[in-house]
Amino acid sequence: MEPPIIRPPDDHGDPEPPALEAPPDAFAASARHAATRAVLLAAVLVAAGLLFHELVTLIAAGVITVILAIALSAVARRLERRRVPRPLGALAGLLGIAAVVGGLLALVLPPLAREVTQFFDNLPQIADALAQRMSAVTGSDPEATGRGIERSLESASESPERFLGPLATFGVGAAGILSSLIVIVITAYYMAARPGPLVRGSLRLFPPARREWALHVMTRIRISWESWMKGVLVDMAVTGTLLYLGLLAIGLDYAILFAALSALLVVVPYFGAIAGAFPPVLLALTESPQLALAAFGVYLLVQQIEGNLIVPLVMARMLELHPALIALGVVVVAQLFGIWGLFVAVPILSATVILAEELWVRPLERRHGLPSAPDDARALDGRFRRLLRERRERSRVEA
Repeated sequence: MEPPIIRPPDDHGDPEPPALEAPPDAFAASARHAATRAVLLAAVLVAAGLLFHELVTLIAAGVITVILAIALSAVARRLERRRVPRPLGALAGLLGIAAVVGGLLALVLPPLAREVTQFFDNLPQIADALAQRMSAVTGSDPEATGRGIERSLESASESPERFLGPLATFGVGAAGILSSLIVIVITAYYMAARPGPLVRGSLRLFPPARREWALHVMTRIRISWESWMKGVLVDMAVTGTLLYLGLLAIGLDYAILFAALSALLVVVPYFGAIAGAFPPVLLALTESPQLALAAFGVYLLVQQIEGNLIVPLVMARMLELHPALIALGVVVVAQLFGIWGLFVAVPILSATVILAEELWVRPLERRHGLPSAPDDARALDGRFRRLLRERRERSRVEA
């Protein structure tokens, strides 16, 4: 074996290796490709934003339809265990909801209609009295203040679409609202009567290895929305009852009108109670500042009960959402969806949190070897596992 030949370096030292330079054409092609992708991404984002803006009301109506379908499906699922066919169970649930709503309207509507009629008949006198009170506080001209209040009321009655926002796209008239409700109810019934094709079609959008996970996510969202509906019903009953008794106790007129309005507004956590307090306080101010303070105290007390007892223990506990997150989420969803978003803000927020946890948080924890937080107790009560077992049995039968 010959020894290796070692050559001394020359005067200029070892030459540096030549730099690897890509040809100019490669750089130009890469730049064109990056620019094309950026332009396409910007176009897709702009198109998605415009499409979302146009379909915002339709998306909110779709969420309302799914929520109603989940409620009907819960009734149909319970009756199905008693060997009642699912379509009949969904129909029974729909008729039951209609009977409950009709019974409540039969009890509340006559005095509510009487108070609404009296309220609008006395609206000019209420506006004059309110103008007198406001002028005494601000030092302004009572007649000018009264005319301003009357113009605002006339503008609200003549152009309701300015205040209802996206609701006008469904038709402010009774015919438009009624037709939209009929479409929502019919669609929800068929979704509850035959959910299998919809669920299987949705699962086929995922790879076979991910379909069990997709079913798990859909089940979590369904259970979360069912819990939200239960919490809303409890909140409505407690808030409406307490406000009616409180306003009746201080002697404020139209107690049932304001209690019903506030009970409907509890669908919007925190902010609904604040919005519902303005009309009775202003009405009480037309009679005396003491009555206005008493009305404000009643609403403040009920709002404290709702905010510190009902929402944390019923709504937040069932949905596993922090109350601060609920309040912030309502603001964000309302900005995106307008007035329709206020009524479905909490379901949209809960679905967003579940998707973020399943798509990002849990995979990130698994990659770093961290234990994932367990599902809530309702998801582990056997319903999810029963769904998986039924799906496997159907798959074996079809095979």
